[in-house]
Amino acid sequence: MTAYAILQADITDLDRYESYKPLAAASVAEYGGSYLLRGGDVVSLEGSPPRSRTVILEFESMDAAKRWYESASYSEARPIRQSASEGSLYLVEA
Repeated sequence: MTAYAILQADITDLDRYESYKPLAAASVAEYGGSYLLRGGDVVSLEGSPPRSRTVILEFESMDAAKRWYESASYSEARPIRQSASEGSLYLVEA
């Protein structure tokens, strides 16, 4: 089953976050993932207002998504994102 990685974040250090993006993109490609959504306007219809940045990645399976997240290449990128933003990242199986 297809799996999606969903990141919702508020960027706290834009320059640092910009340095994260190419590292993340390379790791996503390495594990067969693709970007479905990066940023864009968000309109809140119900509940709490969303974070300022939303990213949705698609992987062939939950195992592939977990391998990407746990990979050495994403392990290099992850702390940069974590220090440059506040938010959540989760996996959803479709």
